[in-house]
Amino acid sequence: MSRVGLKPISLPEGVAFSVSGSEVTVKGPKGQLTQRIHPDIAVKQESGEIKVARPTDQRGHRALHGLTRALVQNMVKGVTEGYEIRLEVNGTGYRAELQGAEIKLVLGFSHDVVVVPPPSVTFQVEDRGRIIILTSIDKALIGQVAADIRKLRPPEPYQGKGIRYVGEVVRQKAGKAGKVGS
Repeated sequence: MSRVGLKPISLPEGVAFSVSGSEVTVKGPKGQLTQRIHPDIAVKQESGEIKVARPTDQRGHRALHGLTRALVQNMVKGVTEGYEIRLEVNGTGYRAELQGAEIKLVLGFSHDVVVVPPPSVTFQVEDRGRIIILTSIDKALIGQVAADIRKLRPPEPYQGKGIRYVGEVVRQKAGKAGKVGS
């Protein structure tokens, strides 16, 4: 039995939920999100809660059951609270600058890298260009944008330079064997 799929999703005040065919729409104070779901999975609203049901106990239906419930839960949380991801820029001369809605990254390349956010993602820069804050109502989109920014200069294991998530631990490697002993 799917434990995630069986849990009902509570619908907060001011959030509207609707299902039309295989599309789920959630409207809240921060915006509106729409998600296509598998046609076999049933999503219903009952007495202020959203319930997800599957037709059979087949392996594929069990997997889709928990996935659909998690996606709808993320939509409800996104339109009420929103999501935030913080990235840390480490390295001598590495920094981020906000230019309008875009962000300019100086990462030790021969050129500066400009990242244009998707329509529902906003950028902020704190701590003199060392912290990048991404905010959005769409959890999957903000995660992908953060991963794309991190991929521009991933943290390297020798000096720790690069872009990492705040709180991410990068294991440091020892340098050359000749430098360690002397």
